Amino acid sequence: MISINHKVKNYLKSALILSAILVNCIVSKAQPYAKEIAAFKKQDSISFPAKNAILFVGSSSFTKWTDVQSYFPNFTIVNRGFGGSSLPDLIRYQNDIIYSYLPKQIIIYCGENDIAASDTVSGKIVAERFKQLFVSIRSHFPNVPIGYISMKPSILRWQMKDRMIDGNSRIKKFLKKKKKTTFINVWKMMLGEDGTPMPDIFVEDKLHMNAKGYAIWQKLINPYLIQ
Repeated sequence: MISINHKVKNYLKSALILSAILVNCIVSKAQPYAKEIAAFKKQDSISFPAKNAILFVGSSSFTKWTDVQSYFPNFTIVNRGFGGSSLPDLIRYQNDIIYSYLPKQIIIYCGENDIAASDTVSGKIVAERFKQLFVSIRSHFPNVPIGYISMKPSILRWQMKDRMIDGNSRIKKFLKKKKKTTFINVWKMMLGEDGTPMPDIFVEDKLHMNAKGYAIWQKLINPYLIQ
């Protein structure tokens, strides 16, 4: 009996461990980027950002801009970009990454990963997703200025350029009809004389920018930031 009970206990223990692993897998799939959001919350618990800062929210082009504050020394920047995210992810976590900070201005870079995720995601779909996010932000912050940085060109995703250009055009047209908004077009300034992305502004993956690429963004974004 002792041997049988021992085997039963081991079986139950293994079953519980397996169940825990399965639950964690299900949760991680149902809530992508949960770890990144948890990291933001932990960081906030240690030192919560100042109110009335400028909030940068979006995907990896912000995530990898780790020294963004040094590019805008006259402004207080809160960076809440999380790599790989698409507009549905920003919508899913908007309570965590936007509203708790009470920003005086919101700058968004997102949409590129939407396009890259599937050939079926058109510029129109990206624009509709952005509109959904915009309307939600406006319902919380009716008077906070919102800026959108156009989807950027890159060597790795150059074959997707037509959908990105279409999405940028649709978002620009939408924002033009809204008050306290800005469309920051980085597309043209990231192209060389031959009309393709400049190779020397990207890191080895040919997707994310190096310091030279971010310097271009700094010049284009800076005039639109609010003191």
